Amino acid sequence: MSVVLALLSGGFVGFSLGLIGGGGSILATPLLLYVVGVGQPHVAIGTGALAVAVSAMANFTGHWRAGNVRWGNALVFAAFGVVGALLGSTLGKAFDGERLLFLFALVMIAVGLLMLRSGRRNGAGCAPAAGAPSAPAFTPRLAAVALAVGVTSGFFGIGGGFLIVPGLVFATGMPMINAIGTSLFAVGAFGIATAANYALSGMIDWPVAAQYIAGGLIGGWVGMRLACRLAGQKGTLDRIFASLIFTVAAYMLYRTSTAMT
Repeated sequence: MSVVLALLSGGFVGFSLGLIGGGGSILATPLLLYVVGVGQPHVAIGTGALAVAVSAMANFTGHWRAGNVRWGNALVFAAFGVVGALLGSTLGKAFDGERLLFLFALVMIAVGLLMLRSGRRNGAGCAPAAGAPSAPAFTPRLAAVALAVGVTSGFFGIGGGFLIVPGLVFATGMPMINAIGTSLFAVGAFGIATAANYALSGMIDWPVAAQYIAGGLIGGWVGMRLACRLAGQKGTLDRIFASLIFTVAAYMLYRTSTAMT
């Protein structure tokens, strides 16, 4: 049963990444803890980071083939973000597990609010905006945003897709569909950096990670197939997913506050 739960949970993570460029990564750790049954918060964070990284890179390939990736911005964001992710994950490993999960739940609430705000915008189309100007590959603003998002991503062991997408739009002004495609490269890079740091401390459950990745690859393929068809309903999907995030965050706050008292 635990294998089935890991496959289904990983499939949900991959599906969300393929469909809307994020979301599943913010739920990877709670699913590992409360559905799959991984006992230690730090192991769940390290395992989730690895699985999300692989799923993100697989989904990135589809967006790359569709022409939705701004390579210059992707490489700059990933380079500065990985430095932040290594710093953040080092701090996260030294932090008390239950307190880390409590702060994680607060971040989930903030991400949910961000999703509700972004849901008011038009959904991303299936192809890059015609004639959209390309932003410079490097700017101080892009580097600063990437570093800050990387620290947050590494500290909490999340891919950071819903932080990276608005960060790319804010820093470069690129269209949403380009930000979604470009973000997946950074999500994968951040996850690899975070997972490597946790792996050095023996904080990855490798069999569960393999099951999570297998489910994520299948779910990501389905998500990519539906992405264009459901693009116009992105606002509705964001609201549904935000509601789920709020529910899980409330449960995590209850569990962690009880454990800390």
